[in-house]
Amino acid sequence: MLLKILMVVFFFGLMVAIGIYCRKHVTDVNGFVLGGRSVGPWLTAFAYGTSYFSAVVFVGYAGQFGWRYGIASTWVGIGNALIGSLLAWAILGRRTRIMTQYLSSATMPEFFGKRFQSSSLKIIASVICFVFLIPYTASLYNGLSRLFGMAFNIDYSFCVILMAIFTGIYVITGGYMATAINDFIQGVIMLAGIVAIIWAVLDSQGGFTEALAGLANYQDIHAATTLAKSQGVFASFFGPDPLNLLGVIILTSLGTLGLPQMVQKFYAIRNEGDINKGTVISTLFAFVISGGCYFLGGFGRLFANVLDVNNTGIPAGGYDAVIPAMLSGLPDILLAVVVILVLSASMSTLSSLVLTSSSTLTLDLLKGHVFKELDEKKQVFIMRLLIVVFIIISVILALVQYKSNVTFIAQLMGVSWGALAGSFLAPFMYALYWKRTSKISCWTCFLFSSIVMTANIFIRPEFPEILRSPINAGAFCMLAGLIIVPVVSLITPAPDKKLLDDTFACYSRTVTVKQSSALADE
Repeated sequence: MLLKILMVVFFFGLMVAIGIYCRKHVTDVNGFVLGGRSVGPWLTAFAYGTSYFSAVVFVGYAGQFGWRYGIASTWVGIGNALIGSLLAWAILGRRTRIMTQYLSSATMPEFFGKRFQSSSLKIIASVICFVFLIPYTASLYNGLSRLFGMAFNIDYSFCVILMAIFTGIYVITGGYMATAINDFIQGVIMLAGIVAIIWAVLDSQGGFTEALAGLANYQDIHAATTLAKSQGVFASFFGPDPLNLLGVIILTSLGTLGLPQMVQKFYAIRNEGDINKGTVISTLFAFVISGGCYFLGGFGRLFANVLDVNNTGIPAGGYDAVIPAMLSGLPDILLAVVVILVLSASMSTLSSLVLTSSSTLTLDLLKGHVFKELDEKKQVFIMRLLIVVFIIISVILALVQYKSNVTFIAQLMGVSWGALAGSFLAPFMYALYWKRTSKISCWTCFLFSSIVMTANIFIRPEFPEILRSPINAGAFCMLAGLIIVPVVSLITPAPDKKLLDDTFACYSRTVTVKQSSALADE
């Protein structure tokens, strides 16, 4: 116990020390929100990856989808690496960095407002961010409850408050640069931790070959379909439900291209070479972390005797109990590593979310609307104040959910990814590449996804069966947006040609680079 406490104390102390060290970078809004747009490839890639994968993935998604799809859930991790990281960096990285700097936009709503010359579009994008980022922030704490209880035998409420306080300290003090440096350290911990945990869990089952054989012999007698009841299906290539597995891959992979806290990482990267390096680093990071998490979760059914599976075929403690049950027999030193790993995953994502929420609300709603004149120092002060407010709200939501089991909050957490990515993915991507993208198409996409995902909470039984799952509904909204934006753009008035030519000229500017960065024409 002393070792576990010392490791956690050292971890928290290091995070706060880095926040204090990075105070020099937060003298203005650009420094606080974007680190002065001078963040290198390793910090940016790890910030992207650690913001992507939180306790929600490690405990919730890995446990749930590993239980439902078996070893085939590893495809989710592969999709996260190839689509959520490699494709996202390749499609968005360079163009996002160039156009957002040209438009002087620090947030995604501000980008929409300046790209389409629409203050109302900026405001509605800010509202969508606020409504759906806060509940997602609250969901980060859920994965900590069982792990902390298992490792320290202390109340979940104390864990939540402690994590929120220390995250708030280093984000408020050091801004984006402190977040990026801490994300790098947390990412290293996550890489080492997931490798050690996978090895230990498989070793407890006799090694990989024995564990896979045990999974092949498992049969779910409570499954709803004949395929799912088949022996060996949980060790098969595509698992018992390939269609719904595809929906999970789309939501968790494609969604990153439209999440404000993810895309904003491209705003801050330093130069072209760093984007290329960051693409490789981020993709490899995702392969190890996400692929490892879902691969580990795929063996969850080997621990069915520990989980007390009920007559519906679901663990008595829910899917969140799967990963903690798999880890419960590990040595104390590895349990300490698990706790630090989950803390790292959660704090990195939490810091990214609260920084995105506070900057969006300050720059896109309060500045110029509530407060007509705000100098740089006041803007940074308000953002710091709002970080405190957002963290308090997320803690309250998490505690209410935990103490009262309010299902509404849990449902809202589940649809937040679908609503955010469904609203922003297509408009943002088309706006970077296609001059014809219209303001009305953005409005249509915003409203469509927000309404569909909100309706999924209140009238879910009325949805077609395949869309009743928030996962599938979110994937549907993202794919629908890719069709809605070009169709609506083509049937609505074209944007002002001169304005667009001026904006897209940022891609054609002549720049001089060293020979090491580009090949000569001759």
